[in-house]
Amino acid sequence: MTATVEERKAANKALIDEVLKAYPEKMAKRRAKHLGTFDEGKPDCGVKSNIKSLPGVMTIRGCAYAGSKGVVWGPIKDMIHISHGPVGCGQYSWAARRNYYIGTTGIDTFVTMQFTSDFQEKDIVFGGDKKLDKIIDEIQELFPLNKGISIQSECPIGLIGDDIEAVSKKKSKQYEGHTIVPVRCEGFRGVSQSLGHHLANDAIRDWVFDKTDAAKRPEFESTPYDVAIIGDYNIGGDAWSSRILLEEIGLRVIAQWSGDGSLAELENTPKAKLNVLHCYRSMNYISRHMEEKYGIPWVEYNFFGPSMIEKSLREIASHFDDTIKANAERVIAKYRPLVDAVIAKFKPRLQSKKVMLFVGGLRPRHVIGAYEDLGMDVVGTGYEFGHNDDYQRTTHYVKDGTLIYDDVTGYEFEKFVEQVQPDLVGSGIKEKYVFQKMGVPFRQMHSWDYSGPYHGYDGFAIFARDMDMAISSPVWGLAKAPWKNAA
Repeated sequence: MTATVEERKAANKALIDEVLKAYPEKMAKRRAKHLGTFDEGKPDCGVKSNIKSLPGVMTIRGCAYAGSKGVVWGPIKDMIHISHGPVGCGQYSWAARRNYYIGTTGIDTFVTMQFTSDFQEKDIVFGGDKKLDKIIDEIQELFPLNKGISIQSECPIGLIGDDIEAVSKKKSKQYEGHTIVPVRCEGFRGVSQSLGHHLANDAIRDWVFDKTDAAKRPEFESTPYDVAIIGDYNIGGDAWSSRILLEEIGLRVIAQWSGDGSLAELENTPKAKLNVLHCYRSMNYISRHMEEKYGIPWVEYNFFGPSMIEKSLREIASHFDDTIKANAERVIAKYRPLVDAVIAKFKPRLQSKKVMLFVGGLRPRHVIGAYEDLGMDVVGTGYEFGHNDDYQRTTHYVKDGTLIYDDVTGYEFEKFVEQVQPDLVGSGIKEKYVFQKMGVPFRQMHSWDYSGPYHGYDGFAIFARDMDMAISSPVWGLAKAPWKNAA
């Protein structure tokens, strides 16, 4: 028997109250602000966000360095990104997040290579400026085809006061015309990786846009249909799937930020007629800057699932002439048979299955439409590092009575899953094995569990297959969820 919205709200409130009882009074009071149930008609989801995590609660967040190096700068393929500090942080980021790219690794592309200044105790005592200076010389000798270097500062750099800006200016003059960018993304800054995105955006503004000498660059021939893909990191080939659709409706993609992207594409972006923004959280800052300084409008789009793809294609096309609008309708019609076939195959298998999500960036809201296209019900969602405007945007996706949890702790998430009893959990690698050992089907929704792409029409077919594969696997007949064993 399906619960009514009011019954679901009452059950969620009781569940939150029960979970909070495990905490000391002061901590329970603070955590209560981050947990709630969405009430339809409200301007946001009714939870606090972007607040420092409480000590000892096993947060799933990352740091500012992770936000800058791992998300914004790391996927730029023809630049070398130095993890400036001890090797541990650099090793953690090595091999990236399956940010696919075209090029020859070690020659003209460097995404899956790890460069670190490998700080030792003496560097903490005496500083690492001279070491950084030497590293840049070695990089220029060993990898002469690199187009630029970014310096991603780890925690000790800010603590000991290394002047990475001075080194960058010095080496930029020494290697004339070479872009060297210092990024003050020490991990202790801010409350999560979200500030790292912002700092990385500001570094692009200050050290790429403002320092690009247009007179020395080749002439850029613009067209009325130039767009830039912003905030797509090409995980499993997502940006390529998005690019196919944009080009099919007649637009010219002049830049990808930053999956399979290049320094030249970053420099050319201020010539775009429209910035199409996928990951709002990580790239809204630079999109707003380009709107203010260069007059480039931006639009947030969602290419997860056919319903949102159609809506986004029409929204993007509305910024151009009737030719592009007509092309968008033609492309939507072209892919409808594929969509119908995917839904006909998988919807009967997935209909009414319950899903709980907890991811970073945009996915806690953007993937909801794709699940609903398959008849699935997203009953809980939340962000690792969302801000209030993320939760405002989430109101357009979630249903009345949806359980909302911001910066959920490991304990809370386990208890929510035990009580809600979803058929599928979509979250990150840190949570994957916890829930699989509980006997709950799981998909890793940060980097698609080594699958993908999930964007676009072809991606929807892969998405549907993967969700069905997770839920329908015969292994769950051997490893049952605790509540199924109890039954």
